[in-house]
Amino acid sequence: MRLLACLLALWIALAVAACRSGQGQGLTPTLSPPKVEGTPAARTVSQGEGALVPQLIQRLRPSVVHILTEFATLGTLGELVPAEGVGTGFIIDPRGYIVTNNHVVVRPGTCDQPATRITVTLHDGRKLAAQVVGADPATDLAVLKVEAPDLVPAPLGSSAALQVGEDVIAIGNALDLPGGPTVTKGVVSARGRFIEERECGVTIPDAIQTDAAINPGNSGGPLLNMRGEVVGITTAVIRSSLAEGLGFAIPIDLARPIIDELIAKGRVQRAYMGVLTVDITPSLARNQGLPVEKGVGIRDVVPGGPAARAGLRAGDIIVRVGDHPVGNRGELLEALRRLRPGQEVEVEFYRDSRRLTVTVQLAARPS
Repeated sequence: MRLLACLLALWIALAVAACRSGQGQGLTPTLSPPKVEGTPAARTVSQGEGALVPQLIQRLRPSVVHILTEFATLGTLGELVPAEGVGTGFIIDPRGYIVTNNHVVVRPGTCDQPATRITVTLHDGRKLAAQVVGADPATDLAVLKVEAPDLVPAPLGSSAALQVGEDVIAIGNALDLPGGPTVTKGVVSARGRFIEERECGVTIPDAIQTDAAINPGNSGGPLLNMRGEVVGITTAVIRSSLAEGLGFAIPIDLARPIIDELIAKGRVQRAYMGVLTVDITPSLARNQGLPVEKGVGIRDVVPGGPAARAGLRAGDIIVRVGDHPVGNRGELLEALRRLRPGQEVEVEFYRDSRRLTVTVQLAARPS
């Protein structure tokens, strides 16, 4: 119990305003330290690259879309009041597939209640009715579909190649200002941020942190490298009197397989272990005399869940799942994303000073 009390005390709550549909809805994430092992030195950006920004924007603008959502809310007397929200998306396929955030296409304050109508406006002014092909609230991703000719998909890059200090560009409909999308430029401030929002169960284990200005309405817009490739999907920004220039994007390498599965199946099947966890840090290990300096501590197990059935319990420290070492919650989620419900996997963990192994039969993650 003493370990659990200490683990709970380490959770840091930051007030985060997601760029939600112009409604100012908030996320409250937990942020882990950025990756430091193996992080390459920042790339030197030449002055010539800065001159290329207008050309990049001109090339990418046809791929960026304005998303208007319509829904009804209850007024003070219980009457239905029509409301609207605004977000951003980008075309990824000439057949009409568009990527955005899940929170852009649901009613504010909900995780999975769809808007009653979604209208996409292209750069040339065409307004198109859009349908939700699939959504994954766990990673705050959604795919829309429109029917139109001459659609221009955005080129997708690799977030793995991003370096801290590298220039990036964000495009989005900030505050729904007239005159088209807003363009902001900044750098990759950090990588490997762990974003968690408990209300809707959003977990982004390898988020990109940037100081490129991000505001409500930017949600779902592309984060670009200096080659004009999409390397991230804008999703949240810290709003606090103590913080400035802290925006976050879903890395495109994380998003791509999820997008593919949403297009193919309409949903994502994700393996579920049934544990509530916290990162083990060197300072926590020293203070509590733990046997390892990194891993994932179990705060609690879901009664009757896969972990509970396998014998895992609060206070255990997970260090490996299958072939994947686990040093933090992001790595645990990444290991589970490679697995499927019903699959059996060996889980190595510490209980007191003993290193043990159990076999866990994974289940499907609950809605």
